[in-house]
Amino acid sequence: MASHEAPAAAKNIAVTGATGYIGGRLIPRLLESGYAVRCLVRSPRKLRDRPWANHSSSETIQVDLSDEAALVKALSGCTAAYFLVHSMISAGAAYAEKDLKLATDFARAAKLAGVERIIYLGGLGEMGNGLSEHLTSRRQVEKALGSAGVPVTALRAAMIIGSGSASFEILRYLVQRLPVMITPKWVRTQCQPIAVRNVLAYLEGLLEKPETIGQTYDIGGSEVLTYLEIMKIMAEELGLHKRLIIPLPLLTPTLSSYWIHLVTPLNKEIARPLAEGLRNPVVARDDRITKIIPQRLLSVREAITVARSKTADGTVETSWSMAGPIPGDPDWAGGTVFEDEREVSVNAPAPAVFKAVSMLGGTHGWYSSKWLWKIRGGMDRLVGGPGLRRGRINPDRLNYGDALDFWRVVGVEQDRSLILRAEMRLPGTAALEFCITPVSAEECKLKMIARFRPRGLWGITYWYAVMPFHGIVFKGMLEGIKKQAGKIANVKKA
Repeated sequence: MASHEAPAAAKNIAVTGATGYIGGRLIPRLLESGYAVRCLVRSPRKLRDRPWANHSSSETIQVDLSDEAALVKALSGCTAAYFLVHSMISAGAAYAEKDLKLATDFARAAKLAGVERIIYLGGLGEMGNGLSEHLTSRRQVEKALGSAGVPVTALRAAMIIGSGSASFEILRYLVQRLPVMITPKWVRTQCQPIAVRNVLAYLEGLLEKPETIGQTYDIGGSEVLTYLEIMKIMAEELGLHKRLIIPLPLLTPTLSSYWIHLVTPLNKEIARPLAEGLRNPVVARDDRITKIIPQRLLSVREAITVARSKTADGTVETSWSMAGPIPGDPDWAGGTVFEDEREVSVNAPAPAVFKAVSMLGGTHGWYSSKWLWKIRGGMDRLVGGPGLRRGRINPDRLNYGDALDFWRVVGVEQDRSLILRAEMRLPGTAALEFCITPVSAEECKLKMIARFRPRGLWGITYWYAVMPFHGIVFKGMLEGIKKQAGKIANVKKA
């Protein structure tokens, strides 16, 4: 990352997609390089706990990208704007139509606001009838961004390898879980993966290179490999025995997407467009960008090694699961709302109790009834839900908007409360709330409230069907938190 002071002409930079995988990593790098960054987001709370959120040169503006007047105001005074929005997670099958409209609206607003250039990260792939819907959508967005006359600099990348990226998660889980893989014939398709740190260096470097305005560049790593070769490297880096990979021409993108859904954390709505795109060779056709913004390009093995090290030590900056809108907390007043409330006394101060609560999920688990959680997660995957495989981005800290297995963090008050919203497939709306009330300096009351608003008769039936398990799961969870909080308190005393 550069450490110089940015030129005055490029000082004010707007970034859309700030809560997403690439945007969330690009912003701190821009700030460190001296740029003033304006983050345009739907949900500012998702940025509140980022390490750079209170940086003196960072400004967060809540804006709906489809609101032209608000967008023009938010972009005013910015010389460059990054368009890093992708609706695949939030819009499902309708993502292409939504992305195209957002890009067209953004282009018009940028023109009215006086933005001098738009920077966009799209996808590699030869245009034509064989190009997948996903890659075709990326090209359509690229074209739409230039429709109002603002010059667009487009970077086209293939697979991006980095901790928390969708591509990395697909590879890791497929290789890790399946010693024998029956795969589509696309495993022999050529690909030029690129490390996320190389992508970020290109994105930032463009700001200092006026000759890149209005240009399109292919970007890729240091080698071209087939997906089969990439999988073998992943297995070696994970320390696994050699995987037997059998390509079959009968596996369609639809069947592949269901297979990816069952084995990896990604749901079928995300998996399908990605699986379809795997049939297209994605190789950089020129290397002009490497001469304009020189840097050492990581090999696939190096990129995987770096990604694994960040996952292992809990320093993942962003993840694919962080993107997408967060529905507001449901209005629990009115209608039928079931509640299961339990309370326990804990001989530990509030910070220790909160830390124990914040360790829920991921590799740590849910403190009790591990087999019941695994069964519930497996059932959720079978019906199209996220299951338990999303895990968590940080091993011992939860922030607003974080994915937590098949929950989403929708409320956090340090040392006081944590609210989780269910994202598993349910016949209703569910939430889990933890409230910590200090009784003394060394004792607290921990209350856990499970709320469920059923949808129709099936929802009511579901609630009464799972009630017997609450006594096992919730009681064990509270006792586990109590015990963990005591350990944390004792360590601090020591």
